[in-house]
Amino acid sequence: MIILPTAIREAILERARDGNPDEICGVLGGEYEPDGQSRVHSQYPATNVAETPRTRYEIDPEEQLAIFERLEDRGEEIVGFYHSHPRGPPRPSATDAAQATWPDRSYVIVSLEPLEVGSWRWRTDEDEDNTDQNGTTDEKFERERMVV
Repeated sequence: MIILPTAIREAILERARDGNPDEICGVLGGEYEPDGQSRVHSQYPATNVAETPRTRYEIDPEEQLAIFERLEDRGEEIVGFYHSHPRGPPRPSATDAAQATWPDRSYVIVSLEPLEVGSWRWRTDEDEDNTDQNGTTDEKFERERMVV
C-alpha cells in the first residue's frame, strides 16, 4: 500500500495537465517499506529527457542523482517514481515494464484520458523456483492500494 497525500496527488495531476501532450516524471520521497505501507512525504519533479516524450519518459540521470542526494539530506527514502500517460492507458505499459529497475518501489501513473491515478509495485522474484530455463527471474507490476 502507498499513502499519497492529497496535496501531492494534486500537484502531480497539475504537472501532468501542464505537461500535456508530453509525459511528465519525477521521484517520490518519504518512508519506504518493501512489503508494507510506504508513505509519501514529498515529490520531486524531474525533466523528461526521452527522445519521444509524448510516449516515453526518462529522468535526466544527473537530475535523478541530485534528487537522490536531496532525499538523503532530508532523511527521506526513495518511495518510488511517477509519470503520466497523457492519452492512457491508466496502467503500466510494456515499455514501463521493460524499463523498470527499482524492485519493490511504487510507480504512480497518472492517466489523463481517462483521468485516473494508480500505483503499482515492481516485483522481482529471484527465488530459484521462479526462474525460467534461461535463468530469467519473474518480474512484473502488481497493482497496489493507494490511500489519498
